[in-house]
Amino acid sequence: MAMKPSNNIWIRRQQCPCGDWKCYIKYEGDDQTSANSQLVKSETSSSSLASEVVFTPYVGQIFKSDDEAFEYYSNFARKNGFSIRKARSTESQNLGIYRRDFVCYRSGFNQPRKKANVEHPRDRKSVRCGCDAKLYLTKEIVDGVTQWYVSQFSNVHNHELLEDDQVRLLPAYRKIQEADQERILLLSKAGFPVNRIVRVLETEKGVQPGQLPFIEKDVRNFVRTCKKTVQENDALLTEKRENDTLELLETCKALSERDPDFVYDFTMDPNDKVENIAWSYGNSVHAYSVFGDVVAFDTTYRSITYGLLLGVWFGIDNHGKAIFFGCVLLQDETSQSFAWALQTFVRFMRGRRPQTILTDIDSGLRDAITSELPNTKHVICLWHILSKLSSWFSLPLGPQYMDFKSQFDILCRLESIEDFEHQWHHLVAQFGLVSDKHIGLLFSYRASWPFSCIRGYFLARMMTSEYSKSLDMFFKRILSAQTCLQAFFEQVGVAASWANQTRENMQYMHIKTCMPIEEHAQSILTPYAFNVLQHEIVLSMQYATREMANGSYLVRHYKTVDGGCLVIWMPEEEQIHCSCKEFEHSGLLCRHSLRLLVVKNYFQLPDKYFPLRWRKESSLITMDDHNTQSNSDECSQAFHSLAATLLTESLVSKERFNYVHKELTGLLDHVRNMPVVDEVSLNMAPNNVDES
Repeated sequence: MAMKPSNNIWIRRQQCPCGDWKCYIKYEGDDQTSANSQLVKSETSSSSLASEVVFTPYVGQIFKSDDEAFEYYSNFARKNGFSIRKARSTESQNLGIYRRDFVCYRSGFNQPRKKANVEHPRDRKSVRCGCDAKLYLTKEIVDGVTQWYVSQFSNVHNHELLEDDQVRLLPAYRKIQEADQERILLLSKAGFPVNRIVRVLETEKGVQPGQLPFIEKDVRNFVRTCKKTVQENDALLTEKRENDTLELLETCKALSERDPDFVYDFTMDPNDKVENIAWSYGNSVHAYSVFGDVVAFDTTYRSITYGLLLGVWFGIDNHGKAIFFGCVLLQDETSQSFAWALQTFVRFMRGRRPQTILTDIDSGLRDAITSELPNTKHVICLWHILSKLSSWFSLPLGPQYMDFKSQFDILCRLESIEDFEHQWHHLVAQFGLVSDKHIGLLFSYRASWPFSCIRGYFLARMMTSEYSKSLDMFFKRILSAQTCLQAFFEQVGVAASWANQTRENMQYMHIKTCMPIEEHAQSILTPYAFNVLQHEIVLSMQYATREMANGSYLVRHYKTVDGGCLVIWMPEEEQIHCSCKEFEHSGLLCRHSLRLLVVKNYFQLPDKYFPLRWRKESSLITMDDHNTQSNSDECSQAFHSLAATLLTESLVSKERFNYVHKELTGLLDHVRNMPVVDEVSLNMAPNNVDES
């Protein structure tokens, strides 16, 4: 079988960072969706449908399309022990194709072929036996909508139907998925014979011999076809790669002449071919001047057409959204290439280096960061580690894997380094992973990923799930069905402008505690940052403080008798430090510090605890929400007053309470079903409220 050409030039990097070429990463099931994961899902959809109940087709059954009907009939056929194929189609000038015939795979008879002029020709027996099982479709247009209905159906076969363990071996159901194709080619290039490739795949997937969705013959045909295709097209691919990268370079040159704020750089290989190329935009450089304290360098995608590694630099703005800083295409993954990329990025950003950089696990990248950014804290994104756990441990641990994963999640979030190392050794011993190479890899990087080790690093809330979803949205924009570098470059420019210039409408946050520090924070912080701080203010009211002998304070929840956080308050400098290090980690004060400041009769937080990156005036887009906040305050006060009066009156008797509860429930349902004309319609101040 021939390899199906992909309509997307980008896939996730599958080589494992452990360095073993035989080990690779599968991203199926990863909640960070990508163009490649969507492709895998689409290819596996038919197998998932096959496990569902499929009813017998009938004459008059309607489908939206002929492809939907074919998929339905194919699933029915697999459940019943046969496969189908497409036969005749009938076309007219007005309707186009208006009839489709689907038949059993043993329908009809093979026509005799001319025998080749060889001494011993192969005499292959045909599986076709004139079976009359069929499903005929006819197209019709009803009220301007095209649909297909079953005009004829027969499920009478003149041959035996196959059992489940046999029907899966029919050619129609033997599929080699794209991830398996890549693995087969990798093993084949390493010199593995076909029979060993099949054994390796069975072991990696944890299935019994002979239970793969394809057979050894399919693997052999696939390898033979790919080798022939590679040999025939290698020269063409090389030429295309050189031409397209040169075209990309010329596009960058032309854009820099039109836009002096656009920056780019490149390197040439010994043959004077474009090797690496990086670029950024003027608005990205400006955004970095405000939000360049923390940078995420994502290198999880590679081009399957050009062999280039894609690296994208991101930041986070004061509304919690991902912003684009720059992009690079690298020929390889060596520390020298990564070092050039980092040098170029710093030069683009006018010499300013970030406080913290977040990356995936990569030894070459780690070495480059150590040499080029020696004063920058290096953090491994936890979601990159969690996405690899299944590939690393699900097979060796088997049914114990879910228990391991839940304990690993707890381990990642321990606050003490001593507790982490103690629990780590206990976890490794419990599951018998002392000699596992992936456990060794994670432990060697332990200074960069457990919360206990990075809690003092400034991350500006870039490790939250909301931020990872924001990154996902950006990658969907630039990686969806891009078939050439030119189209990719154009899409990056569009997505970068969208990410750095568009601000979603942020919901105005109402005051919850009426505490002066809350009102003060609301006037300074963006809605996103205020929402985070407000949550801490609300929770701070559940904490008690106790002064210690050395002048520090122990702050802990009123329900606990042990633990708590140690808070140090220096009134002369108006400085406060908490052992939880939340302010150092996110730039927003924690509930423990807030509680102590309230006890110390602070009605406004010191100015130093409102970092510039979380303030409204730091927004890339001017925020004109003064009227919105003012009108929202009026609405809020009117509603609070009315609700308080209603509560007082309803508590007079049970009859009153039941009546109010019933009416309010109905009113709430009615309001929820009302159309939303304008999300910022708070300009309608409560002028018509009847106060009588």
